[in-house]
Amino acid sequence: MRASPMVGAEGLHPSTNTAPRDLDPAPGRTPASAPALDPALAADLADGLPEGLPADLAAGLGGGLPGAPPGDGPGEGRGGARDGEPQAAPQGAPATPTALVRQVRAHLGGPYAHAPLPMAPPPGGPYATQLAHVQQLGEMGWCTWNLGTGDASWSDHVYVIFDRSPEEGPVALDALAAYVVPADRPAFDRALREVLGGARAQAEFRIRTASGPRVLRTVLDPVAGPDGAVRTVYGVIQDITRRAEERLLADTLSDAILPRQGPVIDLPGVRVAVRYLPAERTTGLGGDWYLACRASRGRVLIAIGDVSGHGRDVIAPMARLRHAVDALVVTDASPAQLLAWLNELVWHSHDGTTATALAGYLDPVAQEFTWAQAGHLPPILTGGGEARLLDAPEGVLLGADADSGYEIARVRLRRGETLLLYTDGLVERPGRDIEDGIALTRLAATSLTGGDLAVELDRIIDAVGGTNPADDACLLAVRLPLSLG
Repeated sequence: MRASPMVGAEGLHPSTNTAPRDLDPAPGRTPASAPALDPALAADLADGLPEGLPADLAAGLGGGLPGAPPGDGPGEGRGGARDGEPQAAPQGAPATPTALVRQVRAHLGGPYAHAPLPMAPPPGGPYATQLAHVQQLGEMGWCTWNLGTGDASWSDHVYVIFDRSPEEGPVALDALAAYVVPADRPAFDRALREVLGGARAQAEFRIRTASGPRVLRTVLDPVAGPDGAVRTVYGVIQDITRRAEERLLADTLSDAILPRQGPVIDLPGVRVAVRYLPAERTTGLGGDWYLACRASRGRVLIAIGDVSGHGRDVIAPMARLRHAVDALVVTDASPAQLLAWLNELVWHSHDGTTATALAGYLDPVAQEFTWAQAGHLPPILTGGGEARLLDAPEGVLLGADADSGYEIARVRLRRGETLLLYTDGLVERPGRDIEDGIALTRLAATSLTGGDLAVELDRIIDAVGGTNPADDACLLAVRLPLSLG
């Protein structure tokens, strides 16, 4: 594809500020001849960057991420300056990435010939059809920006992505920011800074087009001259709007199945923190589940469970169990009755599912936890530098027997103590017995100081080996604050 020039709002070529040459003639018409190369500038290009440019760039790249300057629209002038002229930053303020592009162009640019950029094969070449298909199927295209001349070249599909006519030509690198949604400017500016500093940069951001917003993923590669300074930027741009919409839908459905909580859940008289670590990264869900919600008489229902198996097949039975407990809490049934109903649900599913579960009510006034379990690992009660496993009441796996019965246990909690509930993915690892994992967890729990509950959970996870890539893991911490207030 032949390179196209960039023309500013006043119809001037951005690197010369003279009337644009006829670089896009009608078919069959010969382009106008290019102006002669300035000898002084040719010497500058041969010897490297003009004096002062490295210091200018270092000053700009060392700053933070300033806000976008006003008038960042495509082809707009800044403060009366013509498109392509560098705009001075406020005294003492670092240059914006857009201004840095213009500084480079001001130092490297000049009234010399604008050769086509070596980016795409000529139209009608042997691979033109295949490349067109690649762009369409991948919803991607590629770009080249010459920082010295200001010239740019876009492949066909980039025009489709930006909803822009090829007759308009490509957008200048320093004008590209005007298309970016303001909330995503920091990500775009960061990528531009990195590539101008000589490093490959990647970013995801949204742009505004005539047909609506689009989500883009871009990779920018710098190409340095003999002096080591960046003179050309190559880019690959992909439209991931549909993928982003699918990801948003998946996140919404995932949140409906197992709502994501903040670092800490504050319930009446109780503080709860959770860490959910699914092995299935693509869905963010697995067979583990948890629930912490209000119950009758000022109590809080705490539940945790684990459906046997791995992968996506366990998501549906996991969701049935969690939502069943959430619905049954209004019955005010005992923990043993709740588990009996869950057992019936699993048994009559006729799909061979089994699961573990633990459910109980914490009364913050009576400072008592009443609970039952179905084949689940016993909680750990910790406080004052000590940690102990609770004695579990009788209860078999959900789905193992149609007539399973469950017993109840009660434990008193002192204010400031923490109750840890967890699934086997936290403590069981290849090459390590589950008893050893429980011992590590109990030892780590002795270090709980009553500080930030979310931070302390992270320390426990690190102590037992971090995320388990082979199994889902869930850790729930329930603490009675030192006072009901």
